[in-house]
Amino acid sequence: MVTILLLGFTVGIILALTGAGGGILAVPLLVFGAGLSMAEAGPIGLLAVGLAATLGAVMGLRNGTVRYKAALLISVTGIVCSPIGLWLAQRTPNRPLTILFACVLLFVAWRVFRKSRTSGERAANDQRIPPCQIDTVRGKLIWTVPCARALAVAGVAAGGLSGLLGVGGGFVMVPALQRYTDLATQSILATSLAVIALVSMSGVVASTLSGHLQWAVALPFSGGALAGMVAGRLVATRLSGPHLQKGFAVVSALVAVALLIRAMR
Repeated sequence: MVTILLLGFTVGIILALTGAGGGILAVPLLVFGAGLSMAEAGPIGLLAVGLAATLGAVMGLRNGTVRYKAALLISVTGIVCSPIGLWLAQRTPNRPLTILFACVLLFVAWRVFRKSRTSGERAANDQRIPPCQIDTVRGKLIWTVPCARALAVAGVAAGGLSGLLGVGGGFVMVPALQRYTDLATQSILATSLAVIALVSMSGVVASTLSGHLQWAVALPFSGGALAGMVAGRLVATRLSGPHLQKGFAVVSALVAVALLIRAMR
């Protein structure tokens, strides 16, 4: 029980600090820490990440940093695709599912590490105009067809991977919002948490109805994640972004390699 709580606490802290990474690390932590299969760990990870993200999103709404219309659009397309990914996950053998997860995790680690080294240079040289821009007078997004289309496609990717791999989809949402909008960093993280909360909860409902959610593990893991979210939000503003990104990238890469070794045995 204590181990499960600590694993959940770790997920909550990472989610609070990065707006993305907690979800993708929840499943491997359950695989190694609780001895679950990928298909068993996925719904539990979704529940914990969804609850922790909900808490973070509520904090963001109170601060006015969540772009709720964008979050709702992304979530609707994600919710449609999440059950499809879940259906595939329940019918895919554990070994190929583990290998796929490890490959996705390696890709995420590489992107995060590269961004941590070049973010300042890119900010100075990037002259492109994103399809979704903030109206400086109203402080809200200016809605256009290209903007809605870009965010909807991001939701499809986040929802499908959420159901298939048991992740919140934040590792898709944060880069997508950075690429397709000119939102401030805190608004990107808060909006990403809102999307993760909505999409994850749809996957949890589907898993519960199909009887694939182990509540004995899910409840303490989720409780730890909620505590980690609170602790992480309290210290998030005091920590250096690039150092956090590099640390997350290294940990993710190590976990991915461990998953590959486990799958090959």
